Amino acid sequence: FEFDNYDTGKYVYDNRHVKAGLTAKSIKWAFTTVYFSNWHPLTWLSHMLDVQLYGLHPGRHHLTNVLFHIANTILLFVILRRMTGKLWQSAFVAALFALHPLHVESVAWVAERKDLLSTLFGLLVLWSYRRYVENPAVGRYVPVLLFFLLSLMSKPMMVTLPFILLLLDYWPLQRLDFGTANKIKPLAKRGYAGWFLVVEKLPLFIMAAASCLVTVYAQRAGGSIGSMDVYPFHIRVSNALTSYVSYIGKMIWPAKLAVIYPYDRMLPAWQTWSACCLIIGITLLSVKYHKSRPWFPVGWFWFLGTLVPVIGLVQVGTQAMADRYTYVPIVGLFIILAWGLFELLARWSYRKLSFAVIAVVSSGVLMAVTWQQIGYWKNSVILFQRAVDVTENNFVAENNLGHALLMDGKFAEAAEHFKKSVEINPRFAIAHLNMGLVLSQEDKPEAALQSYAKALVQNPDFAVAYNLAGKTHYRLGKTEQAILNYQNALKIDPAFAEAHNNLGKALFRLGKHDEAFASYRQALTIDPLYAEVYNSMGNFWYHTGNSEKALPNFMKAQKINPKLAEAYNGAGAALIRMGEARQAAGFFREAVMIDPDYIAARTNLKNTLAALEKNK
Repeated sequence: FEFDNYDTGKYVYDNRHVKAGLTAKSIKWAFTTVYFSNWHPLTWLSHMLDVQLYGLHPGRHHLTNVLFHIANTILLFVILRRMTGKLWQSAFVAALFALHPLHVESVAWVAERKDLLSTLFGLLVLWSYRRYVENPAVGRYVPVLLFFLLSLMSKPMMVTLPFILLLLDYWPLQRLDFGTANKIKPLAKRGYAGWFLVVEKLPLFIMAAASCLVTVYAQRAGGSIGSMDVYPFHIRVSNALTSYVSYIGKMIWPAKLAVIYPYDRMLPAWQTWSACCLIIGITLLSVKYHKSRPWFPVGWFWFLGTLVPVIGLVQVGTQAMADRYTYVPIVGLFIILAWGLFELLARWSYRKLSFAVIAVVSSGVLMAVTWQQIGYWKNSVILFQRAVDVTENNFVAENNLGHALLMDGKFAEAAEHFKKSVEINPRFAIAHLNMGLVLSQEDKPEAALQSYAKALVQNPDFAVAYNLAGKTHYRLGKTEQAILNYQNALKIDPAFAEAHNNLGKALFRLGKHDEAFASYRQALTIDPLYAEVYNSMGNFWYHTGNSEKALPNFMKAQKINPKLAEAYNGAGAALIRMGEARQAAGFFREAVMIDPDYIAARTNLKNTLAALEKNK
């Protein structure tokens, strides 16, 4: 399957630090950046290692995700088996975890590696904690702290893990004895005072609090946290309550799953109050049966508690909910299902056989639905077409579908989806920008500039919009205006390598050669593997009469990007000046093969072949 166009570019194929692989510079960046509103250095290192091993082959990156998911499934089974002593129930929980369609997003989405990685280390916390409980000692507590730190450095989703450990202290570890009827042999002495169990986890709570502070800082720095003006608190509470119920519903009946669910600010009051009553009712029921069925409150509060960081009380992004958020929380509901079903079958003569049959059948159904759901992740067109089909007023899905169609050269279809996106949300700057891209491709530069202007009205700090407006002005011959736009882009984002390169080209056109060369050098300092800059430097030396310096730059550009037709044409032109016509013809031919509509390369090839034929 292909890389999708929903964040994966930021995480992998358009991220210059990740594409550089594991270098000293990229590793330092991973630990010091809050790029894309996140601080998760281990996730960055994981993607860098994938690039180091596989390059940008999407199938291999997907394979890594699958391997992490398999590891998480096995760990979950082993942990539950060792903690509870129950083979069948533990196996059923692990099977549901492995196969449920709600988990497709976390595995099939390369950018969600952070979910898998943080869960892996989180489960290792549970494994280490079980060993610590068997024989409490400082040496056995250190791995708990270490794995928790690694989990938080992958994704802060597991900040609620100390609370999970307190739940496990109650059941199945039975370190806090409320007179439960569970007869499982405890792993440690029973009857620990509640205060001691909390104090014991104080280092974990401190680490979780620190992670929350870092996360809030990173999200605010990236502008990802929604304001109370846009998302009032009562609407957030309403969305949180209905989302809890929606997650339960999708766990039972996983239909109409989408990569993004639009935020509905007009939820009916009856829906909110019904969700509230259902949550309170289940909570009271779980408390009522805490002695005879301790797995019930543990599973329920696991589900409620682990969703708190992403339930929307602190709104991050534009989604109302997300399938990926259930990766860990839904385990609590699976525990209730597995142990509850086993108890329901208690009076049956063939309880284990019946349980196995039900588990196999349900797993088979989930497998079929999951197989279908995975298919929607084949490429961005299919992924976001599905989201548009199963949701309403989904302006993000409309925009991303349009962008995918734009990349496929289907400009008219793309434009329709961008129009729908801005009709739903006129303040969505990215859709205005993408409409400008379509208009530019349709050779309507003036209309494209109007779209870029609309994008900048909605987001005055939109560096990409300034850069694209600059490119359009440059194309129209308005070089001074182009330079002004590039400079505005660089004021907002000084590390914008493309804007530095474009500024260099505009300055060169005005004859400001020294300033142009300085811009190219700055672009290469930011991104040493930026092929287009080497091509620009090749043109710089070629047009200043130094073909010997031009050629190596064109060759470097080809090496980094073998599909850059301009670099082959430039190398051919330099070789012509150096008297190497036969070798030049090969480069012109390569440029035409890459881009059959490249008129300059076709003309150069024709003229070179004619000259060679004449000189025979």
